[in-house]
Amino acid sequence: MSDSSTSNGLVSTQGEARRRTYLIVDGENIDATLGMSVLGHRPNPEERPRWDRIVDFAANLWNQDVTPLFFLNASSGQMPMAFVQALLAMGYRPIPLAGSSTEKVVDIGIQRMLDALQDRPGDVLLASHDGDFIPQVEDLLDDTDRRVGLLCFREFVNSRFTELASRGLSFYDLEDNVGAFQTVLPRVRIIPLEEFDPLRYL
Repeated sequence: MSDSSTSNGLVSTQGEARRRTYLIVDGENIDATLGMSVLGHRPNPEERPRWDRIVDFAANLWNQDVTPLFFLNASSGQMPMAFVQALLAMGYRPIPLAGSSTEKVVDIGIQRMLDALQDRPGDVLLASHDGDFIPQVEDLLDDTDRRVGLLCFREFVNSRFTELASRGLSFYDLEDNVGAFQTVLPRVRIIPLEEFDPLRYL
């Protein structure tokens, strides 16, 4: 019998339910942090994350199926169709949202998605540095059976996220842990001695 997705976010295989990972990508935040805080310029195509690697990481992390959701701001009435098609080819479900100029449409959409996941089984990986999601992440952590992780540049994470580590929030660096980049990024940050790789600097 082939796998089939069920409405509660699980995959049924011969009558057995398997847990699922929900990967939620705040594309605007990742791109802005990369450009303004890491590179100091608008990222060139070869400097941007390999979004397919992020899906692969999410699948391998907890060895379970992934629902990858990529949030986009489409308030201008236009969508970057080439990028949307690329996301679809990588298995993402693009979610282009539109709203007024005073609304943070992507943030609001992700907040609503995180709220909706509170009533569903499954684990959550959020790719963002934005502190606007802290209340929703806190609520997800209240479920002790749920694993919750943040995909990020560790040095630029909102400090209130760091406080949630004691409650079980895990952090996965987009460059070091996820391997999302094809080139070495010009980052200056504190490096734990056990993670220091001299070859990176030669």
